[in-house]
Amino acid sequence: MMSSKKAKFSIGDVVKHRHFNFRGVIYDVDFEFNNSEEWYQSIPKDVRPRKDQPFYHLLAENNEITYEAYVSEQNLITDTSKEPIRHPLVNEFFSEKRGSVYYKPSN
Repeated sequence: MMSSKKAKFSIGDVVKHRHFNFRGVIYDVDFEFNNSEEWYQSIPKDVRPRKDQPFYHLLAENNEITYEAYVSEQNLITDTSKEPIRHPLVNEFFSEKRGSVYYKPSN
């Protein structure tokens, strides 16, 4: 069955987490939850997101480290800072940044 859900964010968008102090660029989208049950249960119950929404794979960073994150749509907001993402893999996924959006290489 094809999902008719629309994702609010797109690959290349720079976003921030609504509750935690990190930001990142989206490099992949799952239109509904597609991670392990163990991962899901590790999220504290009071902030655990619904599974029936888009989830985003981010090249994420905070002030100390860069890492990869998997975040529900309800927990993301647009990052309007226009600051570049420092994650070392950014150039593996994207060829350029215009404004606050990263673009994939056109080939």
